Amino acid sequence: MSSPLDGYTVVDLSSGIAGAYATKMLADGGADVIKVEAPEGDPLRRWSASGAGIAPDEDGALFTFLAGGKRSVVVEPGEMQLVDRLVAAADAVVWSPESAVAQAVAPEELFRRHPHLIVTTITPFGLDGPWSGRPATEFTLQGWSGGAIGIGRGVQDRAPVSIGGQVGEWLAGAYAAAMTLAFRARAVRDGHGELVDLSALEAQILGLTYYPVTYFEMLGRPWRSERKPTVPGIAEAADGLVALGCGTAQQWWDLCAMSGHDEWINESSELTITEQANLHAGELYAWLREQRADDVRELAAAFRIPNSPVGNGENVTAMDHFVQRQAFIRNPQHGFTQPAAPYRLSGVALRAASRAPRLGEHTKEVAAATLSPRDVPAGRPRGDRLPFSGLRVLDMTTFWAGPSCTHPLGMLGAEVIHLESTPRPDGTRLIAGIPASVEQWWERSPIFSALNTNKKSLTLDFQTEQGRDLLRRLIGTCDVVVENFTPRVIEQIGLDFDSLRELREDIIMVRMPGFGLDGPWRDNPAFAYIIEDSSGLSWLTGYPDRTPFEPYSIGDPNAGIHALSGLMLALEHRRRTGQGVLVEAAMVDAALNIAAEQVIEYSAYGALLQRDGNRGPAAAPQNIYQCADIDEFGRPDSWVAIAVNSDAQWSALRAALGLPDWATDPELDSADGRRAHHDLIDEKLAAWCLPRSGDEIVETVWPAGVPVAKVMQPHRQLELPQVRFRQFFEHVGHPVNNAAPHSTLPVSLANGPRALHRQPAPLLGEHNHELLTELGLSEGEIATLAEDGVIGTEPGVGGRRKAAR
Repeated sequence: MSSPLDGYTVVDLSSGIAGAYATKMLADGGADVIKVEAPEGDPLRRWSASGAGIAPDEDGALFTFLAGGKRSVVVEPGEMQLVDRLVAAADAVVWSPESAVAQAVAPEELFRRHPHLIVTTITPFGLDGPWSGRPATEFTLQGWSGGAIGIGRGVQDRAPVSIGGQVGEWLAGAYAAAMTLAFRARAVRDGHGELVDLSALEAQILGLTYYPVTYFEMLGRPWRSERKPTVPGIAEAADGLVALGCGTAQQWWDLCAMSGHDEWINESSELTITEQANLHAGELYAWLREQRADDVRELAAAFRIPNSPVGNGENVTAMDHFVQRQAFIRNPQHGFTQPAAPYRLSGVALRAASRAPRLGEHTKEVAAATLSPRDVPAGRPRGDRLPFSGLRVLDMTTFWAGPSCTHPLGMLGAEVIHLESTPRPDGTRLIAGIPASVEQWWERSPIFSALNTNKKSLTLDFQTEQGRDLLRRLIGTCDVVVENFTPRVIEQIGLDFDSLRELREDIIMVRMPGFGLDGPWRDNPAFAYIIEDSSGLSWLTGYPDRTPFEPYSIGDPNAGIHALSGLMLALEHRRRTGQGVLVEAAMVDAALNIAAEQVIEYSAYGALLQRDGNRGPAAAPQNIYQCADIDEFGRPDSWVAIAVNSDAQWSALRAALGLPDWATDPELDSADGRRAHHDLIDEKLAAWCLPRSGDEIVETVWPAGVPVAKVMQPHRQLELPQVRFRQFFEHVGHPVNNAAPHSTLPVSLANGPRALHRQPAPLLGEHNHELLTELGLSEGEIATLAEDGVIGTEPGVGGRRKAAR
């Protein structure tokens, strides 16, 4: 059985985790990925987050994982003839400026000379704009993006804390793979390639923050103004850590009852769930410390409260759910443990885990091969530049993870029908904190608006026979169905994949359960933070002297962008074979992949990676320092992030500071020495930053070539000149809400559409009449459905409960 990308050639001109992960995802789909390296090799070959010694004739375990199934070609940066032959015969190029070979060829020139190519570039800020080419690290990008403060993570009496594990690198790689596949779909149609200019900053805005600009501009207030840990979040039980989550009012009320505190339940409280939970945090944590972790989880599962153990590189591979689902496999080359693929496709052969190439292993083979140039498309691209035009998608998703998959489809041309019901509208309609006394309050959620532009809204109460019948008729007209219910819901209403294939044989079904379609946790409710807790993403976030902080963000959008790649592989399989495909894109499988380094380091080197505040393995010094500014809330709570990634950057920082005596100590000239004296450096840098404004610090340090960032409040993203230059936000009108900026995709396109938001998010049931008429219903039949509560345009009683009255 062939893989979906068999015959697809990708030239990898990247270095680092983001490019390596993007091309790994393409290689796993069957692409022939040719990694082009300078004679010294990709520095990732020598990388270990724990500092483990790597023998001169060996490659690091993380590189081995990320390079599995690729081929390696070595060229001198000044001798590019072989690269020219390769790219002319390739379908795609992935480029990042860290690669010594990539520095010898401008991606814009590559695309000009080879207009059939998808050229995907991964840079901190994009290829052009006022910040293009400025130094940055994943850590400082978290500062600029608002991700270092996120949606309230941390505590107010300490510095903001970044998300650990270099998650921004992995997220950028996942977006790069998805965008490469998306524009490949268009290239298959018309032969024209694309320059996909990906900004890692914009990927972080999408993945580490929760549409804060749209929220602020629509409602006039930020989502969160203080850093508070989620309650209960990750808590100490009598015998270890346990994770519990309250994402809805019902879950908070159930937690009150579960802990024996019914008196905490106040359904009329004006406080948010987070605020109510914080009021009772002390008593709740005291109760949890008296319980065994397994007992708490068993009780929470009975109450339908999201819960999980807290994973890390040592324990996650032994958790019963992951063992039963075979979520981890052995590396075929060195035997360490690594995650399996982030999605599972029925009847489709993803490439099995393969060995990584030795440096230059395939140079002679590739140089001697006949490399036939691809056809050059004639003229300039015309007509529709949207890759998914003509694709009809039934979007049965809610909240954040599922729409993070379907929203890019809508922005890139698919007809997306968002299915809701009046008893159960999309959960994001309900979380804006808008009182029910406000007219059309359910239409005023900035989060719903930000996630659902370009979609149509259909309400069907599919708990009724009429609703289920209409839903089946609609499914027969769709190419793709995407859902993110717990598995039992879809099975109870008879809409599993086999049932859908009876309605349309070649249908693609994407299922996005939190924990997968099987295993002991399969029916556990899953929100982003529980996925982060169980996979290990939370473990590396926070300070070593307290329980981890939950990122509270990346679990959802990360799942969505991985599901999008799985869907595109399925569509390509259908294009080649005519067969339908079930895509199982469990949220936790996507999270385990971007947390892979923890398991790999532990199984390969016996090193359990630990959280260390804002310090990290890639830079020293690296931290967040307070500056003199008073923030918009009247607090001395303004910060800058600084990361020194090389000895040259240390020399530059030292000079920018005026060569203070403490910084000239020769022991600080090496990364090891700076790491050993990190406390001293932090003390001195903190003292230097404190009397200065954030702007002064940035203007002193950044021009010297040192990565630095102001730690932005997330709702201030639109103030960044680079973001404005790239038009990452588009102004979107709305029939109920004020017009507001909406984020787009983290890419700038050479031949893409002029606008990605062509229609505002739909009103509840706005397209009922249009879509039901297409199914052949008469005006009278549609009116009867509305009278019976099967369809509607306001939250309320559905058809089943109305009939029972």
